[in-house]
Amino acid sequence: MNRYPLWKYLLILFVILLGMVYALPNLYVPDPAVQVSGQSSATVIDQQLLDQMEQALKDEGIEYFGAESTGENALIRLKERDQQLPAKRVIQQALGFDYVVALNLAPTTPEWLAALGAQPMKLGLDLSGGVHFLLEVNIDEAVGKRMESAVREIRGAMREEKLRYHTVKLEDGTIVSKFRTEEERDEANRILRRDFRDLTAQLTTEGGLFTIRSAMSESAIREVEDYALNQNLVTLRNRVNELGVSEPIVQRQGRNRVMVELPGVQDTAEAKRIIGKTANLEFRLEAEEQNVVTAEKFEFLNDKSRFPDAWLERTVVITGDHVSNASASFDENGFPQVNITLDSDGGARMHRVSRKNIDRRLGVLFIEYKTRTTYTTNDKGEQVAASERYVEKKIISLATIRSALGKTFRITGLDNPRESSELALLLRAGGLAAPMYFVEERTIGPSLGAENIALGVKSVTIGMAMVLLFMLVYYRVFGIFANVALALNLVIMVAAMSLLSATLTLPGIAGIVLTVGMAVDANVLIFSRIREELANGLPPQSAINAGYDRAFVSILDANLTTLIVAVILYAVGSGPVQGFAVTLSIGILTSMFTAILGTRALVNLVYGGRTINKVWI
Repeated sequence: MNRYPLWKYLLILFVILLGMVYALPNLYVPDPAVQVSGQSSATVIDQQLLDQMEQALKDEGIEYFGAESTGENALIRLKERDQQLPAKRVIQQALGFDYVVALNLAPTTPEWLAALGAQPMKLGLDLSGGVHFLLEVNIDEAVGKRMESAVREIRGAMREEKLRYHTVKLEDGTIVSKFRTEEERDEANRILRRDFRDLTAQLTTEGGLFTIRSAMSESAIREVEDYALNQNLVTLRNRVNELGVSEPIVQRQGRNRVMVELPGVQDTAEAKRIIGKTANLEFRLEAEEQNVVTAEKFEFLNDKSRFPDAWLERTVVITGDHVSNASASFDENGFPQVNITLDSDGGARMHRVSRKNIDRRLGVLFIEYKTRTTYTTNDKGEQVAASERYVEKKIISLATIRSALGKTFRITGLDNPRESSELALLLRAGGLAAPMYFVEERTIGPSLGAENIALGVKSVTIGMAMVLLFMLVYYRVFGIFANVALALNLVIMVAAMSLLSATLTLPGIAGIVLTVGMAVDANVLIFSRIREELANGLPPQSAINAGYDRAFVSILDANLTTLIVAVILYAVGSGPVQGFAVTLSIGILTSMFTAILGTRALVNLVYGGRTINKVWI
């Protein structure tokens, strides 16, 4: 009686050793670091560039160690965390704006642990911080795009009505429509009131022509603003989900800003490049006659790397907003490509335009909205940072239309598979309704302050110490078994959270404290039952066996109901509530293992197979 077969002991020992191995990385504190990667996925970070960064840090007297490069990015570890921002500034100045320089926390996990897939547990923003981005949405650009679209729609409506007009164009945010006769102007005004109710109209006479000045109403402007911001929020959330970040925060801040917080992020340069890649695609036809093009209808793009001296029409066939799916693959020659699927509206537009323009070239224009920081020295000799916004346009494909295109086609001419994968990711995540610019970037420390963090750790320590003392005094030898199981429970719980990449927050610490109490609760039920059986006259071996067997159902019911509540909390909650639910759920499962199997194994090893007359309980 009270003896386990050998395989059960080996199973318990295996779980304990596994827990210790995967909990061990949490003892290694990460180093503050600066990470550098290219603005483009095709940029190579070589040893020469790494030497340039090191020399820049040496010139400024910033202490560092462990500089390393993987070809795609470089990582320089610093001795002090307060040197991260100065080091970032120095490196950015040395390299220029073709590189992303981001703050990072470099892991110090030994290679043998990393080879086993063991990584430290992610900590939330309220414990060890993470990455904080503040982006500003260019609302004026969104309104401007809507007005440009309205100009094209007004021209089309007038052509359908066979109404002649002199000019319809956009001037300083106002649509100016000019006509030769008053009757034509009145007919145009009727069309505007019927089909364009978001526009206000002012009738004037200018230069001998009858004019209508149209502007967007305040309600329409606010509607465009809300749409642009909400669309960008959705796009950012999709991009964050593609990054696989735990418990991210992406929310609106004020009228035109978006806040992004990524707790526990290690590769901040990658996060900044993907999230900050405020880019979009535009499909435009190339000008038919290069020598008669004008800047009003066409745009000159001098992309020296691939398509020099290209003139593209300003009229956009479709944008990246119409892309419903995108995936990276290789063409028949082994070169990277992106397979694109359009929505129904985009597919119809593409088919209509391509059918009428066989043998003309269709350009795919990749547009990025970027911010660069320049540093100047003021009268006091201090470095002053100034942000400059600019737009970078790049033709990634300029191919001849051989037949009418539909909902599916492909983009070729990409540099490498990594660039095609990144472009596919951006297109899958959705297009931006308006460009965004970084206005703030930082790594954040504990949001609730170091004092609250210390109190959180202290609460776990005190709570566990009191539980250990109570169990030792009240249940004696069996209390020792429970205390050993409780310590193992914490180790296995930390290992499980590390393996699942769960994020620990202050509410998660509260879940750990609660788990400590619940873990010994199962032992209290078992030990109390053993005492009852001994009081009823059962021999010690029979009392131990009956205590574990008869208390199991009650323990299972109590933990199952708590687990159901934790699952519901995770499903309907967000952020901190989910952190609490995850910790509680893992704690319930690990405590069931250690409190029942763990203590039973210890009891069996001490008392099993022996003739005993008394147990200390």
